[in-house]
Amino acid sequence: MILVTGAGGLSGRIVMQEFARQGRPVRGLVRNRANAQALEGLPGVEIVEGDMLRPETLGPALVGVERVLMISSANRQMVDTQCTFVDACKKAGVAHVVKFSGAEPDFDAQKFLFTRMHEEIERYLERSGLAWTHLRPSQFMQVYLREVGTIVAEGTLCLPLGDLQLAPLDIEDIAKVAVSLLWHGGHEGRSYDMTGPEPLTMKEIADRISQATGRTIRYVDIPLEEWRRRLLAAGMPEYFVDALDDQTRERRKRSKSRVCLGAHQAFGVRPTTFAEFARRHAAVFRGEPGSAATGS
Repeated sequence: MILVTGAGGLSGRIVMQEFARQGRPVRGLVRNRANAQALEGLPGVEIVEGDMLRPETLGPALVGVERVLMISSANRQMVDTQCTFVDACKKAGVAHVVKFSGAEPDFDAQKFLFTRMHEEIERYLERSGLAWTHLRPSQFMQVYLREVGTIVAEGTLCLPLGDLQLAPLDIEDIAKVAVSLLWHGGHEGRSYDMTGPEPLTMKEIADRISQATGRTIRYVDIPLEEWRRRLLAAGMPEYFVDALDDQTRERRKRSKSRVCLGAHQAFGVRPTTFAEFARRHAAVFRGEPGSAATGS
């Protein structure tokens, strides 16, 4: 049996949907079954409740599990949550844990809180005695769906990134890699940094959204302080805004992100371009009724 934790979140849900699309059975762990309604009824999908921080709740989730994709919320408890879960996997006899991690190729990881946390968990997993593999995706294409409000209302993409180039990655690509890895096994002791196939400026991303929607979207380079105010006003926790602020400042020190397609190549996954992603989500970027900016 294969288990995906954090199945109610964006990344976990997309992985679960990819298992179902391929007709491969999978079990998903959620803290609250109500958060996994989109997965209920999918072929081959089993949903179980449990808390990664409370090993006594994980018995049904870990029964018969051979391989796990470990995902949890990016919050202050992430290190405790995942390290506690690694211990539970070892006790339950799980053979292989694949960590859904994070990376910023060519950037100083020490400047970003959550990359430091991912690295601490990776080291803990590597010392656990379990077989391990790390998937280290960079920025998700799906983060641009969060900008739909201003894209629809003002025709602008407002970010503090100047002419910096990033290589955003479609979570659906990660899901295809993860399903192949979890289903077929192997790749123990390997780490795979993952990016999208092309470095793009924010103007180029806005242009691709324009082409997909048939509406001119203009990139506006806003000051970091304004971006920070917007995030806080939207209800984002201050510690998370602080982390994003550090990440953005570090990104702005570089002009171009390195492209890392080794995982795509190793697992036979064709990299999704941002133009393809924008076309797939054109209704969301246009703000059409019934569309949802969740990245599915």
